[in-house]
Amino acid sequence: MALEDLKKQIQYTGILLEPYLDWCEAEGLPVIEDFCVDLHTAPTAHWARAGVEAAFVHLKGRGDFVSVFLFDLAPGAKTVPQGHLYEEVFLVVSGHGSTTIEMANGEKRSFEWGPNSLFAIPLNARYQIFNGSGSERARLASTNNLCLIMNLIHDDDFIFANGWKFPLREGADGSWFEGSGARSTVHRGLRMWETNFVADVAGFEVQSWNQRGAGSAHVQFCLADGNLHAHCSQMGVGTYKKGHRHGPDFHVFIVSGHGYSLFWHDGDEELKRFDWKQGSVFAPTDMIWHQHFNTAAVPARYLATAMGSTRYPFTEEKRAIKRGVDIDVNKGGNQIEYQNQDPRIHRMFLAELEKSGVACAMGRYLDEDNIPR
Repeated sequence: MALEDLKKQIQYTGILLEPYLDWCEAEGLPVIEDFCVDLHTAPTAHWARAGVEAAFVHLKGRGDFVSVFLFDLAPGAKTVPQGHLYEEVFLVVSGHGSTTIEMANGEKRSFEWGPNSLFAIPLNARYQIFNGSGSERARLASTNNLCLIMNLIHDDDFIFANGWKFPLREGADGSWFEGSGARSTVHRGLRMWETNFVADVAGFEVQSWNQRGAGSAHVQFCLADGNLHAHCSQMGVGTYKKGHRHGPDFHVFIVSGHGYSLFWHDGDEELKRFDWKQGSVFAPTDMIWHQHFNTAAVPARYLATAMGSTRYPFTEEKRAIKRGVDIDVNKGGNQIEYQNQDPRIHRMFLAELEKSGVACAMGRYLDEDNIPR
């Protein structure tokens, strides 16, 4: 924004500006605002900056620090090479292709991706994305913190035309773009995989974490030594997670299976429901109770992204989540144990499993015979 234009805006509309939303409007893309979005069908339009079709996905629970860009590449299309001073983590929704990244020393590294691949762009590294198919489109969802950076700095050139390099974000000798990485044990014995590229989140090894729900499994990622959080969670066949709540900005991307989630606030009579499948994304709003249910005949997995990684939690609220999101609400935490949940929740799940022809596996985790009618 030119200085004279900024002066006029302050003079005629007041001081309550949000540079990020002004930037989005100037970019001319569709802005999708909803609670849950199907990334396979979301509308896109040509984005001159990227050279491909795209959209901004602003979910109701996105908070102030992160949002999602949806890139839609036609067969054989490629993005315009660019670098920027905001962090970006990509999940491939559909299609096959490759990405080329220019390292701090000038070398270029390329890697191939397919559905459910996960990769991060090192801060301010120049990169280009290619659709490798001559007949099929490719869609990629980018969780990024541009809204934070733009609202702090509000200077396009500083963000998009800054030559500063961050070689430590590239990983050891660049091999983290080839799928290698380093495993470390983080808080409460949970494991973290440090890398820049995961070929298939839906098939990545996960670790049992029953405290979070029946048959639950989990892995955390540290991507490009960044502030953006990512973890993958799995629900076994015939199971569901425990109800829980937290602050905004956790974006939940479904990578396998199908099911639904319930949302409610304290005192609500109605349980709000959203169905999901691979390619769905939703973001629970601030401190809303929510619970996830697998109705598929295969394990269901999702990838959750947010601001505040395990290494760099960013806020005290995120540090508290890292210390224990699985503490019973009756003990001061933000999780509802199965025996204390609304009886309607399990009855609804049984009805949905019957429709799908899937057997319930919750008998090992709660007393189904004594659920109030």
